[in-house]
Amino acid sequence: MTTTVTGKNQITIPAALVAQMDLSPGTRIEWLPGPRPDEFLCRVLPDHATMVRSLRGAGRKYLKPGDKNPIDALMEEREDDDRLREAAL
Repeated sequence: MTTTVTGKNQITIPAALVAQMDLSPGTRIEWLPGPRPDEFLCRVLPDHATMVRSLRGAGRKYLKPGDKNPIDALMEEREDDDRLREAAL
């Protein structure tokens, strides 16, 4: 498969590669220099939703057994702050 760089430094990815790699509009691709001067490497970067899903629950390993759910603790803290603020008025 051969492509040509346009005057705006754009290329068209061959349809067979688009299908094989399951690319869609908005897919981000990282370009890197290759091992030789006439080569480069590229890789498909995960979309934002995939990155967020991969981070979900990543901090759980730092919780000690018996610790409160940090989100519940934060919500309780905010409720306490709201009650204090209302009492001060």
